[in-house]
Amino acid sequence: MSKDFSKLPYRPCVGIVLFNTKGLVWIGRRISKWEGDASASLWQMPQGGIDNGESPEQAAMRELEEETGSAHAEIISECPRWLTYDLPKKALGIGLKGKYRGQKQKWFAMRFLGADEDFDIDTPFGGKAEFDAWEWVTLKEASKRIVKFKRPIYKELVKEFKKFSK
Repeated sequence: MSKDFSKLPYRPCVGIVLFNTKGLVWIGRRISKWEGDASASLWQMPQGGIDNGESPEQAAMRELEEETGSAHAEIISECPRWLTYDLPKKALGIGLKGKYRGQKQKWFAMRFLGADEDFDIDTPFGGKAEFDAWEWVTLKEASKRIVKFKRPIYKELVKEFKKFSK
């Protein structure tokens, strides 16, 4: 008997579009979390769950530091709506610890205030590496590199935050 995954909730999360002074955004190449992970070796912007008692803004700053090793940034804008995605069928019951059908995300645009040397993806704050490489790319390029099932969210982010791109 198969489980009805449509009854699972969405995991509340945040996402960060981190812009440098040239209007490029930070993306990291994900490390595989489980065998068959569809997002392994693909690129994404920093994102992660909201802890109990934490505001989305606090979660965004914490996640930025945990995933990139740097908190040298300021929030410059917020997507006015929550964006959702569903996991692909083959990842249901596996991805997101099997507890969620996907994620609902509050996205923030941030301006990076540090230097590239501030990033430490090997031993980030929090201790668990999420990425094995990173680079600055255009916002449009980031939307092309994301795993296919998350592309609609990234296309929305291009519309929402293109004013910060160059």
